[in-house]
Amino acid sequence: MGDQIPFIVEKLNQEPFRKNYNLITFDSLESVRLLQLLSDVLGEIDPKHAVDIREELPEQTAKRMLSLLGILKYKPPGSVSDSSAFRQGLVTGSKPVIHPLLHWLLQRTNELKKRAYLARFLVKLEVPVEFLQDDAVADTNRQYEELMEAFKNLHKECEQLRTSGLSTAEIRRDISAMEEEKDPLIRRVEHLKKRVETVQNHQQMLEIARQLRLEKEREESLAQQKQEQKNQLFHAEQRLQRAQLQLKEIQHAVVDSKPESLMKKLEEEINFNSYLVTEKVPRELESKKNSAYFLQKVAAEPAMSQSDLNVLEVKINEVNAQMNQLIEKRMMRYEPIDSKFSIYRQQASIMSRKKEAKAEELQAAKEEMSSAERQMLQKTSQAHELEGADVLKGDEFKHYVNKVRSKSTFYKKKRLEIAEITAEYGVLQRTEELLKQRHEAIQHELQAIEDKKGISGYSYTQEELERVSAVKSEMDEMKGRTLDNMSEMVKKLNAMVVEKKASLAPIIKELRQLRQTCQELTQECDEKKIQYDGCAAGLESNRSALEQEVKGLLEECAQEESNYRYINCMKRNLEVQLQRAKEEMKAYVSSDPQERRKAIREKYTRMILEQENLGKKLREKQKVVRESHGPNMKQIKIWQDFEQLMECKRECFLKQQNPTAIGQVIQEGGKDRLVL
Repeated sequence: MGDQIPFIVEKLNQEPFRKNYNLITFDSLESVRLLQLLSDVLGEIDPKHAVDIREELPEQTAKRMLSLLGILKYKPPGSVSDSSAFRQGLVTGSKPVIHPLLHWLLQRTNELKKRAYLARFLVKLEVPVEFLQDDAVADTNRQYEELMEAFKNLHKECEQLRTSGLSTAEIRRDISAMEEEKDPLIRRVEHLKKRVETVQNHQQMLEIARQLRLEKEREESLAQQKQEQKNQLFHAEQRLQRAQLQLKEIQHAVVDSKPESLMKKLEEEINFNSYLVTEKVPRELESKKNSAYFLQKVAAEPAMSQSDLNVLEVKINEVNAQMNQLIEKRMMRYEPIDSKFSIYRQQASIMSRKKEAKAEELQAAKEEMSSAERQMLQKTSQAHELEGADVLKGDEFKHYVNKVRSKSTFYKKKRLEIAEITAEYGVLQRTEELLKQRHEAIQHELQAIEDKKGISGYSYTQEELERVSAVKSEMDEMKGRTLDNMSEMVKKLNAMVVEKKASLAPIIKELRQLRQTCQELTQECDEKKIQYDGCAAGLESNRSALEQEVKGLLEECAQEESNYRYINCMKRNLEVQLQRAKEEMKAYVSSDPQERRKAIREKYTRMILEQENLGKKLREKQKVVRESHGPNMKQIKIWQDFEQLMECKRECFLKQQNPTAIGQVIQEGGKDRLVL
């Protein structure tokens, strides 16, 4: 605070305030005069605030000052950061609030003037959405926004022209300097041409020099193309490596996965898509068609008045009452029949609604996942294109972030140095311009003293000044017209907004009542729904318990029925066996030989005797075979040797018929003997 007061007093004693304060008089100012002083400073920034605070209420003064401070983006210091305390201090003219505010305003007066000037035309007037439904209001708002954009562009062009630093005197000096440099260059070129003409074959040498220059340019272009192709090859190799890595990852994912899991996923997707195609989408399409049909029907009808709407509401209420009566009659008539299925219908409807909700959630999640995957792929491709390498992860990314931070601090430091150098350069350039202007003025005065008859170039300078002033007046006139149009448009919009608010006030009041009624009904509906869900959950639990009990009884009944059938079959088998045993006993004890032969015991006895006789015959035959086995084997061996001997004689006889093959016969005979 001690440093701020001398600065405030110094600024207030200068133009345009001229208060002639000192530290004591300024510190002894009352709250009212301090507020008036703040209002005068704000009036210097924005002329609309140059008012006497005694002619308005304190609330109006505080509101006016707070609105302008909000536009100027003033933030209270830490000691009065509480907004309510700041407003209270501003209303009462508290020094801890007013002094920092005056210091902030006087420290950047020119900047705040510009901001306040722009705020008059660039602070957008917010129009409620319901008013924009009107075509006239929407067109006016669009024209207002277009004029605002045009004002922005004109202001930017004006600022660029002001800060460009170019003037007619500088352009003239540049042109004269270039003309002065042009004459020596022309003379030098002519001198070089004369020297070249004295050399033999100068045309040929010039042609060779031209070709050399062209070849050098071509060599530079080829080197540039070579570098570009190297870069393209490097990027292509990196893309190939990334594609190979992606292929390996996909192969690993396929190897780790099982066919059962893949088939299960495919089945889930097929079931979900089939549900969408067969149930959800047709139902939504049908609802959309119905809505479109009703909307077309409503659009085709003529406009209705409030009385027509009241009549329709009465009819709707009557039809709803009739529907409720019919439903009650039907429930009373068919309640004994439908009582068993009503619970299941309710549960089926609940499950269908839950299924639809889950399907919608799944569809939304899939869309979100697909959009996230697209964004991830896009960001990955952008990162690969910019960096030329894979995305960093883990420690590499941390190292890269630290490196970027160090570079960022170094960059900020250098940028501050550049800004300081630029500011110093601007000051020096301005100083140079002032010195040049003083020099020119002194030269003109000297020329006037020397040449008392007149000043050369006075008419030309006068014409230039008149042209510049005319251009400036045209731009000021254009800006004035634009500002007038914008102010008129703002007035029209304000009038239309007030009119629309007045017309919509009763509707909004009625809407508030209806909203309150809707909230009460919604709350009651939620309570009833909670009760219904609790009752449904209890009935569902009872039904599941009964179903389990019935299922257990049915299984027990099926088991007992299976046991009964098995016992019955065993009983029948035992009865049949008992009957056969009785018949066998009867035939065995019978005195009739024919009956006894039919008995099973007799049959088995005969079969046993037959098998015993057969065994005796086979044993005797085996004894005979064993006794004759040795002689028979010798006889077989003799016959085999005899067969070989006869075969050898036959081959010898056939070979004697051919005298040329005697040697071969001897050799083969030797081999045969070796074989034998």
